[in-house]
Amino acid sequence: MQIYNTLSGKKEELIPIEPGKVRMYLCGPTVYDYFHIGNARPFILYDIFRRYLKYRGLDVKFIMNLTDIDDKIIGKSIEEKISASDVAKKYTDAFFEDLKKLGIEQADEYPKATETIPEIINLIEKLIEKGMAYSVNGDVFYSVRDFQGYGKLSGRKTDELKSGARVEIDEKKKDPLDFSLWKAAKPGEPAWDSPWGKGRPGWHIECSVMSMKYLGESIDIHAGGIDLIFPHHENEIAQCEGATGKPFVKYWMHNGFLNIEGEKMSKSLGNFFTARDIMDKYHPAVIRMFFLLKHYRSPISFSEDRIREAQQALERIITTMQNIETELGTSEPADAKIVLEESINEMKQEFLNEMDDDFNTAGAMAKIFDLVKEANLILAKGKLPESELAALLKIKSTIEELDSFLNILYYRES
Repeated sequence: MQIYNTLSGKKEELIPIEPGKVRMYLCGPTVYDYFHIGNARPFILYDIFRRYLKYRGLDVKFIMNLTDIDDKIIGKSIEEKISASDVAKKYTDAFFEDLKKLGIEQADEYPKATETIPEIINLIEKLIEKGMAYSVNGDVFYSVRDFQGYGKLSGRKTDELKSGARVEIDEKKKDPLDFSLWKAAKPGEPAWDSPWGKGRPGWHIECSVMSMKYLGESIDIHAGGIDLIFPHHENEIAQCEGATGKPFVKYWMHNGFLNIEGEKMSKSLGNFFTARDIMDKYHPAVIRMFFLLKHYRSPISFSEDRIREAQQALERIITTMQNIETELGTSEPADAKIVLEESINEMKQEFLNEMDDDFNTAGAMAKIFDLVKEANLILAKGKLPESELAALLKIKSTIEELDSFLNILYYRES
């Protein structure tokens, strides 16, 4: 199985650190709003990839964090005139409701930043001891130039980062590239006790701590959107490897943007539809199908027409499955010689080959439609002998087996 590794810039064979086991971490949401359809892309795709790895016999431990304290949450608490913790609870509950509707399997853990404060403080203390971080009047910053590997994920060099980089301007910093590990308390904001005074953690340190707490100091796969490569994932590497001296992540996976009218869909641009908006109009399985029809690393354009195309494609599969069931009735042609058995097995193997090639769901779905086409050719013949009924049964069972990780056939329940 080959996976494209952002760190090396090429496809690599998946060889887990511990044979047979995959430790996988996905950056989850900042719970200050309903997630939009662009946010749904990584949640759905990495759900499918995780299920596929399990289908292939690997023991997968999957963690997705929840950022439940952040500037955006504090901003929303002021806007909605409720506490930051109430904002986080409201949108965390909504997040889980939406995940369930989208057919997404529960992660093994959903750690929250606010429940990991002691571990965050411990890691910051370790970085200060190693000379990788420094405190100034209650704030703590990471010293980017003291980590030799900074920029290895994004391909950026520290000397080139000063101009045009997304860096926080703060006179307390020794260098503009340095980033916050701990933020000193401000009036009215949530805060926790620390060796540097009351405050709260920076965003980047939260993911480092939560991934290491649940998966260990070196993990197999860290996933997220392409927009997280810099600075978030670059900073995670600096924090973890700066503290442990060990490689943090073996395979970095990043999905492409979802665009609307040529621009990245984002809350900051205001050009977004929530997943709830789309689920009000279309079955959640249609959203899964929409993302399956494009390679995960490619950008994908969102429009009503594209969603309707995904719905039509899914309905084609569902209709064929229903027609097979009607044709089979209560018969059990299992003992009959299956016509086209070799061809059906080949299509299944081609599907798996596509999935093994960096999770090429677009190529894999083409093989599903080959099976659907074959079934419809048989169904069009009218009264069928046992051998062809057996072929229909095999096609049906093959598609159902592959759906164990695609999870799109629950559209039939609508």
